[in-house]
Amino acid sequence: MTVDPVSRRTGSPALVEVFGAFLKLGLTSFGGPIAHLGYFREEFVARRKWLDEKTYADLVALCQFLPGPASSQVGVAVGIARRGLLGGAAAWLGFTLPSAAALVLFAYGVLAFGNGLGSGWLHGLKVVTVSVVAQAVWAMSQNLLRGRAHTSIAVLAALGTLALPGSSGQLAVIAAAALAGWCLLPSATVAQSDAVRFPVSRRTGIVAWVLFFVLLAVLPAAAKISQTAWLQMFDSFYRSGALVFGGGHVVLPLLQAEVVPRGWVTNDAFLAGYGAAQAVPGPLFTFAAYLGAAMQPAPNDWLGAALCLVAIFLPAILLVVGALPFWQQLRRSAAAQSALAGVNAGVVGLLFAALYDPVWVSSIHSSGDFGLALAAFALLVVGRIAPWLVVALCALAGALLHYMG
Repeated sequence: MTVDPVSRRTGSPALVEVFGAFLKLGLTSFGGPIAHLGYFREEFVARRKWLDEKTYADLVALCQFLPGPASSQVGVAVGIARRGLLGGAAAWLGFTLPSAAALVLFAYGVLAFGNGLGSGWLHGLKVVTVSVVAQAVWAMSQNLLRGRAHTSIAVLAALGTLALPGSSGQLAVIAAAALAGWCLLPSATVAQSDAVRFPVSRRTGIVAWVLFFVLLAVLPAAAKISQTAWLQMFDSFYRSGALVFGGGHVVLPLLQAEVVPRGWVTNDAFLAGYGAAQAVPGPLFTFAAYLGAAMQPAPNDWLGAALCLVAIFLPAILLVVGALPFWQQLRRSAAAQSALAGVNAGVVGLLFAALYDPVWVSSIHSSGDFGLALAAFALLVVGRIAPWLVVALCALAGALLHYMG
């Protein structure tokens, strides 16, 4: 890869440039991760020419392979290519900050309503979540379920998720899907390409991967022993971020299983915040900032938002930093491709189960609710209306239904 000379600067202007470019995208990138990747390509390949087409395609392939929010991981990788690890941090901060701040402010609004969560516009936000998750299930099934074996894994994963509720059951479902994919699914042929080099050493990559697995193993035990609220929160959000395959929407059932049964956030507040997260630009993972601010146990408010935001993104960042030096070897592994195909099929089933419980059972209580959800789904899938506009319309419709009722 040809590195632009500005990326070799040791001063701050390149970091400011990276932060500014991603801050603009964080303020304007509506439409979810696929749309984000399109915005990134236009900004960094076509306009700024920081990367060529082939390098960018390799980055997208890498981040689709790894668990975590793919668009944010691509952004971190672009920042690393531009200005090293500090550039990756600047890219993440710029892209994440706008939506995180907006959702924290929304959390303050929800808390100010107190018992008013039953008001119509908030119920409209819960109803639109049904449509958003249904659209995600539809799109993912079209892209990831390519035959009977894939579909069978998805169906069994949905049944397993319903039979084994909670984060441990979901982890077991993901592991079983990976094993099924490794045993049953053929691997796709990967076109060979020249190595893509980034300023990340193999030693740094190994340290990042080791830290990822050490935290994944140690945090649950440390949280259980200490019974410290902030450590329990960090553990819950870190594990949720580490187990997300197939897109940001998959974080919904993982986080719901962590925060609602413990009483940290009510299910109504959870779904209202998830609906609001569809109306802001930037990565869907910033939903964690809303939850951190809205939680009952301290730390909450801005401190809780920052804690949960860092915790949910940290595994994805560690994985992409660790994978960059070894990407070529990883993408040539037939076993890894087959296991990933199984996981991708499994997360379709996982999200389908979440569409029923908690999303449907908590949001659809009348024929009016069903009609509103159906209309929102049609606007998203058939009309291709921007999600933020559909969310706003559903909030307004919910308020009208509440007033008329």
